[in-house]
Amino acid sequence: MISHSLCAQKYFDDFEVGEKFNIPSRTMTDALFAAFQLASGDNHPVHYDVEYCRAHGMPHMLAHGFQVLIQTAAGAGLFPHCVEESLKAFIEQSSKFLNPVFVGDTLYPSLVVSELIPGRTTGVLVMQSTIINQNRVVVMQGTQKYLLRKRPV
Repeated sequence: MISHSLCAQKYFDDFEVGEKFNIPSRTMTDALFAAFQLASGDNHPVHYDVEYCRAHGMPHMLAHGFQVLIQTAAGAGLFPHCVEESLKAFIEQSSKFLNPVFVGDTLYPSLVVSELIPGRTTGVLVMQSTIINQNRVVVMQGTQKYLLRKRPV
């Protein structure tokens, strides 16, 4: 069997609290806003009408919370490649939107292991998700939980 993994395979037992997984930065462009609006069906003008936003005191279009949240998708980074053999499920996520994100902002997402909850044959890996913008302002914080197999004996 040929392995196509981008990193060494890890199981629940191999993780440590504080381990960090950065996700590549992304600048929020007009095209990303249009694609999200199309995919989500959200038709409020705050997300697609620049003049509406300016008339309401915003510098540009405002990103939908889910559009911000998806920047923490673990699949954009190395984490899922490291758990190809041990991942059973992505089981939970929560998020708080702390500051607005507008067209032109560059977002820097990261995931940090914050808790390890062992079970008999599996464990829950809890990660703190954080996004900061180009001005080092935290725009979103949350958690993600993954069910992973323990290393086979």
